[in-house]
Amino acid sequence: MITTRAELRAAQAPLKQQYREDPNLAITPISGAATWSEPGITATVQTWTGPVRAGLHRAVGGDGSDACSADMLMEALVACASVTLRSVATAMNLTIRSGEIRGDGVFDARGTLGVDREAEVGIQDARIIATFDTDASDEELEKLATVADRYCVVAQSLKRPPRIEVKRA
Repeated sequence: MITTRAELRAAQAPLKQQYREDPNLAITPISGAATWSEPGITATVQTWTGPVRAGLHRAVGGDGSDACSADMLMEALVACASVTLRSVATAMNLTIRSGEIRGDGVFDARGTLGVDREAEVGIQDARIIATFDTDASDEELEKLATVADRYCVVAQSLKRPPRIEVKRA
């Protein structure tokens, strides 16, 4: 487990060198998978901790017994931002005694339900709030936020929406 700046640099230096020499090696596949194996308007998503059944949010007709994919997206954003913030703080040699990272946003159910074609579909006003117990200066914390925003894979991915393709089995 990496806990210090020196350990982080030691772990990343050979990778950085390898990717500079052959950029194709840096292209890293990732994936997600779901099935319609459960009844109702649900999808069973395979996660690191086991299957999670996603379904409709209460605001669009769900009963609250299934995970909401918008919440799951915010959880992924919080996870990525948290790890990125911690990595950058380590690289900056900042001492952070404790931290709490929260993600908040809203979605307009009218857009998702097709009630109002002018209503936006998707999470709006998403923000990550990181609260740290630290002696770092305001300038260091501002730099931490800027650099973490630049390198958070999930946050950057939200700037380019995915394509949805439908194929016959």
